[in-house]
Amino acid sequence: MSTFSDLSALLESFTRNGPPGCACAVAKDGKILYEGYFGLADIETNKPVTEDTVFRLWSMTKVIVCTAALILFERGKYLLNDPLYEYFPEYRNINKVEIGPNGNTVIKPVENPMLVKHAFSMSVGMPYYFGNSYTAREMAKVREELIKTYGKYNLQTEIKAMSKVPIAFEPGTHWLYGYGHELVAGLIEVVSGMTVGEFLQREIFEPLGMKDTGYRYHGNIRDRMASFYRRSEDGTLTKTSAFFDEYHEPDALYEGGGAGLYSTVRDYLRFTQMLANGGELDGVRIIGRKTIDLMRSNQLNETQLNDFRNSYLAGYGYGLGVRTMMDPAAGNYNGSVGEFGWTGGAGTYTAIDPSEGFSIVYMHQMMPNMEEYHHHRVRAVAYGCI
Repeated sequence: MSTFSDLSALLESFTRNGPPGCACAVAKDGKILYEGYFGLADIETNKPVTEDTVFRLWSMTKVIVCTAALILFERGKYLLNDPLYEYFPEYRNINKVEIGPNGNTVIKPVENPMLVKHAFSMSVGMPYYFGNSYTAREMAKVREELIKTYGKYNLQTEIKAMSKVPIAFEPGTHWLYGYGHELVAGLIEVVSGMTVGEFLQREIFEPLGMKDTGYRYHGNIRDRMASFYRRSEDGTLTKTSAFFDEYHEPDALYEGGGAGLYSTVRDYLRFTQMLANGGELDGVRIIGRKTIDLMRSNQLNETQLNDFRNSYLAGYGYGLGVRTMMDPAAGNYNGSVGEFGWTGGAGTYTAIDPSEGFSIVYMHQMMPNMEEYHHHRVRAVAYGCI
């Protein structure tokens, strides 16, 4: 059995050969079992990582946004098998791209509509715009045109414009990481009548007391944000600007579903403990227990699982916006079937385990994030402590 002193020793070791600083907390049944803060949030000013350090969540935004959308599912605002065009009419007559045997690109209409659940499960055929596929390149052109036309623009404007892009495959047939959760965030806005940021604030952040989580800088958040570093192969760390930081500015308009939130370890731990304990924390009910079970149910068929899995995601399937553990032996993992969560590209990680009422939150801010090295060790040691 490991102890939390082993976890502290592990985290301390990370700061000697990886990120300049990191933070981790573990909780069970609504109570914090462990908090550890190590190294520096900023090397140049010698600023330490503390419980007040704010981290860019990047893709760990997805878990919050998909939870918010499922709150609206519980209220009957949509069904998962609804065509997406019922909420975004621009997606009624969309096209897909096929590459012929001779390498020619063929654009043709889709045979079946995108469904809401395809957006949750990353099977809409829309990658992120920074890839090199035909669809990604076309999405990048749309984004460049929006910037040229509007400068700053909001999520709804982008979603409507992206409907012109031929998608990468027939909806629901493959898994492709990308734009799906922007569509989920847009759905929240359409059916709630609020921006996604307003809905998150009202339905999740305020009820849970997550005062240090949001899209826009406020108060002293900017000063508390950990600096972002790039690590070279020889271990040299160089401070640089981070993706999406422009969306934290007070005059920004865009609020993304796949990235864009910041948080602290303590704030995010409260969110994960709510999910780990049946949708309720400190007497505040956010979402239903059975809806969480649906969220962490694998949505992928064998073809899609082959698209999804790699060594980092061994043993996992993918649910409604979250990885979900299906086979701990295949994952070389001492955790539970049904543990779920996600990762952020700058090094953030969460594991949420309703069978144990248990959750882990780990954060650093570095690329490459060395996620397999850091996250798998954190989860092994943390689970060894319970």
